[in-house]
Amino acid sequence: MNGPSTTPFKEPIVSDPQNPPVHDLVVLGGGSGGYAAALRAAELGLSVALVERDKVGGTCLHRGCIPTKALLHAAELADAARESSRFGVNAHLESVDMAGVNKYKDGVVARLHKGLQGLISSRKITYLEGEGRLVAPDTVQVGSTRVTGRSVLLATGSNSRSLPGLTIGGRIITSDQALGLDRVPEKVIVLGGGVIGVEFASVWRSFGAEVTIVEALDRLVPMEEAACSKALERAFRRRGIAFRTGVRFSQAEQSSHDVAVTLENGQTLRADLLLVAVGRGPNTAGFGYEQVGIAMDRGFVLADERLRTNVPGVFAVGDIVPGMQLAHRGFAQGIFVAEELAGLSPVPLVESGIPRVTYCEPEVASVGLTEAAARKQHGDDGVQTVEYNLGGNGKSQILGTTGFVKLVRQKDGPVVGVHMVGSRVGELIGESQLIVNWEAFPEEVAQLIHAHPTQNEALGEAHLALAGKPLHTHG
Repeated sequence: MNGPSTTPFKEPIVSDPQNPPVHDLVVLGGGSGGYAAALRAAELGLSVALVERDKVGGTCLHRGCIPTKALLHAAELADAARESSRFGVNAHLESVDMAGVNKYKDGVVARLHKGLQGLISSRKITYLEGEGRLVAPDTVQVGSTRVTGRSVLLATGSNSRSLPGLTIGGRIITSDQALGLDRVPEKVIVLGGGVIGVEFASVWRSFGAEVTIVEALDRLVPMEEAACSKALERAFRRRGIAFRTGVRFSQAEQSSHDVAVTLENGQTLRADLLLVAVGRGPNTAGFGYEQVGIAMDRGFVLADERLRTNVPGVFAVGDIVPGMQLAHRGFAQGIFVAEELAGLSPVPLVESGIPRVTYCEPEVASVGLTEAAARKQHGDDGVQTVEYNLGGNGKSQILGTTGFVKLVRQKDGPVVGVHMVGSRVGELIGESQLIVNWEAFPEEVAQLIHAHPTQNEALGEAHLALAGKPLHTHG
């Protein structure tokens, strides 16, 4: 990336090792959770020091959410050109210029990075660029400099996982290397059918690659509603994306011209590249957490509902805390900690109320409980569901997408889950999370007027159906 360095706004710290300066909050890690905490705390009048060894913005901005979604938008344009004749427009997809795609992607990242730098500078946050280490419950050391805080926030994020015996290098890559590819591979194997795996599979297929996904569990996006998984699998088959589910990886061997992946069922697959997308692990090794007495479990930092660790004055947010590894979760947690320290007594986050979007084509978006989780919580007789097919939605027909909106309701009670599949349904998650988190009843949502023609109407139609008055759907 050719974005600006964080150096121009770094404030030098001149400290006496015996009497280091004291801040209200020291944040270790400048990703979504860390920088959100720093900005909000400074906004509330607290003195803040932010320590980051790489670039502020973390994985999300530089190696995750933003660059991958830029690739997905470029992939959408490639599909639009390839399929334009469906809409009476005779365009032609000549080629995919990865140098141009990467220039566009990196430009988006650079502009957001520069804006974030400006925000940190304007809030007068003390910024320390370098490898930080927790050396005491109130102290972080960066090189020869020690910075002390009345409270410390651990926000060191996550890194790409691999599997035992699977070494990253050469033709075996993670999403970090995939984002920097200067060519479109002809043939790719994606190990892992979760969010990262299906998003990259979607991009590469749109760019013209032959793609096969290998997922050890019995369905793609296994953390989502089962109906969403089935719909995505059908869509991927139509797109020519192959997948093997319910089968485990055994070994991989690479040569100068390809990589051979052997599965436990004895099948061998060959491709130009193997993308290892088996999830992300907590980035906690080497930061001194255990030495200071922080309670850990399998590398994760344990924290209570108010994000306090077992060590007084030390908080933890984001991917290092057990739960969903989502940038917006860490962002919200960072704001929570800042407001907690400022005495605002914020309401703790409810994990099930955090919206989730997988940005492949078609998109998968959800918030709240799956049907299975709702039945476990409320009993088989205590749950009602409805599924509204996007075939009845005018805007979805205009876009040429298929899919559905599925609602899960506590019987005679509020909506507890919204699950969607289809092009651009991620844009519907905003209203969906309000419905779930504000515990709205279907009858209440059915009264709201949804603009026509929009995909947003699909939410209205689904709630009309669940309220017992279906219109563009069969009762």
